[in-house]
Amino acid sequence: MIKVTGVRFRSAGKIYYFDPANFDIKKGDNVIVETARGVEFGTVVMGIREVEDDKVVSPLKPILRMATQKDQETVERNREREKEAFDICQEKIRKHDLDMKLVDAEYTFDNNKVLFYFTADGRVDFRELVKDLAAVFKTRIELRQIGVRDETKILGGIGICGRPLCCHSWMPEFIPVSIKMAKEQNLSLNPTKISGTCGRLMCCLKNEQDTYEYLNSKLPGVGDYVTTEDGLKGEVASVNVLRQTVKVIVSLDKDEKEIKEYPVDQLKFRPRKKKGKGGKDNDADMKELAALEDKEKSKL
Repeated sequence: MIKVTGVRFRSAGKIYYFDPANFDIKKGDNVIVETARGVEFGTVVMGIREVEDDKVVSPLKPILRMATQKDQETVERNREREKEAFDICQEKIRKHDLDMKLVDAEYTFDNNKVLFYFTADGRVDFRELVKDLAAVFKTRIELRQIGVRDETKILGGIGICGRPLCCHSWMPEFIPVSIKMAKEQNLSLNPTKISGTCGRLMCCLKNEQDTYEYLNSKLPGVGDYVTTEDGLKGEVASVNVLRQTVKVIVSLDKDEKEIKEYPVDQLKFRPRKKKGKGGKDNDADMKELAALEDKEKSKL
């Protein structure tokens, strides 16, 4: 076991482990640490605790010192400078006529580097842009291409639920999401309803997936044949997952048929085969979404 403390550098960023050294560190403290990018200002989100050795990437870097008021002021000044750097970079991108969208600008705490995050459909030759920016800022320049999900995580926004986006407000890392989850939850496969602000499948599909898998395992599938408690046999017309009820087309006398609703515990049927858990977004999912989107547009 090894003692660590968890530090975060963005409001909903990934948590990194550091050696607390001899400091009395508590959750919410601001600290100065050394990272691969240089000296950084971070916030403690996990107090000192012991973890297994194999969960830590060695060698574990120590906390350099507790942050002071002067360090806080430095961070605030950097935030102001980042706005100016963003505008300058935007101007240089237009000057070089580059097909890229600037998302964010970030100064390292020690001002040793300026990072610019951007999105683009393909590879971008930004060598001349870097030279121009280095001449302006007189420091190291790094341009980092990110995906649409990372862009949304940085910029934030409001989801269709009316709340701030999960990825921007609390979710440290993206979770695997699959279109199979939407099917499992009986959601509309209309791309506009199951896609997030980033245009990819909504991360919140994962939140209730385990519950739906458990509830669906207790229900028959649509089209399955069941036997009711009162001895009737019929075909499943629909199921209500949350209420755990099933509508069955039962056969009565003289070949008459009627739809009746039963609680699932009043039915006998062969249990469903357990489905595999949904994986991460892949090309097949995106192609299926694109096909569904084309189908919706053709109806307009």
